[in-house]
Amino acid sequence: MIKRYIPSFALALGLLLGTTAAMAEGPELASAGNNLRDTASLQRGAHLFFNYCVGCHSLKYMRYQRIADDLGLTEDDVMNNFNFTGGKIGDPVISHMPPEDAQKFFGKAPPDLSLEVSAKGADWVNAYLNSFYLDPKSQIGWNNLVLPNAAMPFPLWELQGEQVPVMAAAKPGDDPQVASLKLLHPGRLTPEQYQQTTRDLTNFLEYVSEPAALQRRHYGIWVVLFLLAFTFLAYLLKKEYWKDVH
Repeated sequence: MIKRYIPSFALALGLLLGTTAAMAEGPELASAGNNLRDTASLQRGAHLFFNYCVGCHSLKYMRYQRIADDLGLTEDDVMNNFNFTGGKIGDPVISHMPPEDAQKFFGKAPPDLSLEVSAKGADWVNAYLNSFYLDPKSQIGWNNLVLPNAAMPFPLWELQGEQVPVMAAAKPGDDPQVASLKLLHPGRLTPEQYQQTTRDLTNFLEYVSEPAALQRRHYGIWVVLFLLAFTFLAYLLKKEYWKDVH
């Protein structure tokens, strides 16, 4: 009977090993260190997004009202600081860049970022924001280690500064590879402050990708407490029913 299941076990093991190998081939990313319970970080991340990102990127699955409710902001806070298109509080967050301008400047419309963290992970997004470097060969003057030849200029360069690549030693005939990045011209923030900045922005985008996670985690505590209380009461009831049974 066991022989019947051997092919299934072999297939499952092969898929597992294949997935593990594929993950190992990708670049190792540092942890973003996000914390969705940090409301102050989410608020800072929202300010960063609407000051540096919304000019090109939309959040079509997120509404201004939801941001206000979840992040502890008033309607005036959101409409005065985040709304640059004249939309209403119940409208989704849409970039104010006309599609024809996006096509002209970038060759294609910048992607909507509502589900960016869900699709690529918080660690990837955080690493991407830390991996821009000057590249004179690029048409836009920038390149990125995590996403080579990205058609996106670096919006946070004034904060981080300008990084340049440090090339790895290569054998004759091999293409040079970027080994690391070094800061050539510092920005307005120290490296530690910039790390916190990208963490806040990534934190906000993680919240945007699944706003219900805030409520789910809040309710989860009460669900666990209810289950513990119910288990205790069930135990007492069991003892009462079986106390005379020998």
